[in-house]
Amino acid sequence: MTATFEPERAALADVVAIPVTPFAEDGTIDQDAYRTLLRRLLDGGVRILTPNGNTGEFYALTPEERRIVTELTIDEAGDRAAILVGVGHDVPTAVAAARHAREAGAQMVMVHQPVHPYVSDGGWVDYHRAIAEAVPELGVVPYIRNAALSGERLAELGEACPNVIGVKYAVPDAARFAGFARDAGLDRFVWIAGLAEPYAPSYFSAGATGFTSGLVNVAPAVSMNMIEALRSGDYPAAMKVWEQIRRFEELRAAHRSANNVTVVKEALASLGLCRRDVRAPSKVLPEAERAEVAAIAAGWSI
Repeated sequence: MTATFEPERAALADVVAIPVTPFAEDGTIDQDAYRTLLRRLLDGGVRILTPNGNTGEFYALTPEERRIVTELTIDEAGDRAAILVGVGHDVPTAVAAARHAREAGAQMVMVHQPVHPYVSDGGWVDYHRAIAEAVPELGVVPYIRNAALSGERLAELGEACPNVIGVKYAVPDAARFAGFARDAGLDRFVWIAGLAEPYAPSYFSAGATGFTSGLVNVAPAVSMNMIEALRSGDYPAAMKVWEQIRRFEELRAAHRSANNVTVVKEALASLGLCRRDVRAPSKVLPEAERAEVAAIAAGWSI
């Protein structure tokens, strides 16, 4: 059923990097800085990139900017990494973005959690099915943040669409994840811990084989150390990395994750890699809080 997607499935079982989108002083995308950040990720061992993810400020980019980010990522990565392009919004917009990703040379798309306030389980299946059926050549990865969605609904989607090959599961509940994955089909999908390094050890223990990361923009080696520990089943070593990144991730999660992207960009700015600018509704970190972020980033770069 999924034989033609084996390279894509293998690619998802890794550190799924979500690059930031750096902005120039005039507010446009800083394309040179973006390419530099991508090369840094690739040189650091990253083998799958997700342009237009939440850490890339997907919802703050225009459709044209999202296309630019997609094309820059594919061009810079070449054959060094698989590309999983974030798509979303209304169905026609998501389908158009998925088709653009396909034409630009991406292998997969990640479908952002629908933001409509009224989402039925059946409607969730219909939404993803419409996108998946529009690009049968691409692997499709739903991004699930809805704790009410059942594993049986994902199984229904997978039965209808063989190209739905992985799941970015971002509900902060390891027990719920374990049940959801088994209800949907533990072996049918590649399971990605969608809440990054803080949740990776517990989700790997329940069946995940990859995790997303925004922190990897700042310290690729730290994220690679965690995936290697988890792959070898060395949970004490993975938790040593967890302790190393704990404070950074706490800062990102503060104020209901208001600073999720802000802290990453602040760390990159402290290393001279891009400007700290973010777009509304995010906001740059207050000056009084910048020193702690810079100290953490400096410690990782030693």
